Amino acid sequence: MEYQPIMSGQNRNYGIANPGFAPAAVGAAAMFAPPTAESQSPSAPPASMFDNVPGYEGTVMGGGGFLPPPMPAYPAPQPTPSPEAPHWSIPSIDEDTARGAFVLFASSKCCYSSAPAKDGVITNMEAFNTYRYRLETFTESRSTEWSQEPYQGQSVDAFAQQPPGPWDVPAKQPSFFVEDKQCIKVPYTSSVKPCHNCVGMGRKPCNQCAGAGNKVCWVCNGSGYRQGNDRCLHCNGRGRDNCSHCHGQGSKQCDICRGKQQLLVYIKLTVKWTNNSDDYVVEQSSGLPVENLRKVSGKELFRDSKYMVYPLIGFPDPSVMQASQRLVSDHQGKYLQTSRILQQRQIIELIPITKVTYSWKQKSHIYFVYGNEFKVSADDYPATCCCSVM
Repeated sequence: MEYQPIMSGQNRNYGIANPGFAPAAVGAAAMFAPPTAESQSPSAPPASMFDNVPGYEGTVMGGGGFLPPPMPAYPAPQPTPSPEAPHWSIPSIDEDTARGAFVLFASSKCCYSSAPAKDGVITNMEAFNTYRYRLETFTESRSTEWSQEPYQGQSVDAFAQQPPGPWDVPAKQPSFFVEDKQCIKVPYTSSVKPCHNCVGMGRKPCNQCAGAGNKVCWVCNGSGYRQGNDRCLHCNGRGRDNCSHCHGQGSKQCDICRGKQQLLVYIKLTVKWTNNSDDYVVEQSSGLPVENLRKVSGKELFRDSKYMVYPLIGFPDPSVMQASQRLVSDHQGKYLQTSRILQQRQIIELIPITKVTYSWKQKSHIYFVYGNEFKVSADDYPATCCCSVM
């Protein structure tokens, strides 16, 4: 049976109240009940407004959480170890690089003399191999909710045939590890309903004048006179003013259907692609705070990307292998519950840290050079001064 749009109330005259006479205002007010909490703010649509769609029985207005993906028809491929352990390469910086970074650091500080950086004698350089392990799990999650929009002739296809399941609706997937979001109308769920907010009228009574279109004149308080027999010039002696909120109409356009009287009601599917990432940084004994390392990049030593990665084996630092085992297990256990894992990637970076000891004016000092950016940290720089900007 073809659904016929409901057109009741389309040509109804709301009756613009005569702004000059109270009797007309009373008549207009009688058309609308006094404003209530429901008339002052959009009410929630009733549950009966939404059809019972097979496969979407739990869908509600406002969403109901992410839907778990269906069980695969065949066993998911299991992660397998790499056939060979990679060859780890540990770079180090030379004295010229360390000094050049120190000079740039000193020149960037307005109160630092460049003499210690340029002329200090480097007496020792000690490298600290600090690793950062990162596991990324790229997932797709789906959620559904009933949605609505003003009906303006859009396609109506509810019950034309069985709608596809939430995980069967096609979506345009972005590249791996690129986050995105897509909202899709589920096919064969769209129907037309009278607007619940204005009862299919397209307009709602003004809550400032209770639908009358005019209000008691604030100058003469409705008497029509100011002092004695002086007629009120503000309302021209009528005792009432046009309501400025609705411009004398007594009603305003419904903000839910935007005056269209009807709503297109459908199930909205939200597809989210998320790159879930966790890091582990190996503790190091150089004396440089770990927080500094969050601001720099490292030299990539290893990258492994596949549907499901296998925990690291053969890495020279046991704590990195332990972190890999823990995070791989956590990710696969956690994200398979509410989403579909599309790809995993694990990366190892070496964040180079060099502790430099140097002598300046027969005193020993230290500074650190770290990260691919050769950032410098020097808390005890020996040649600073206090200055103020006038």
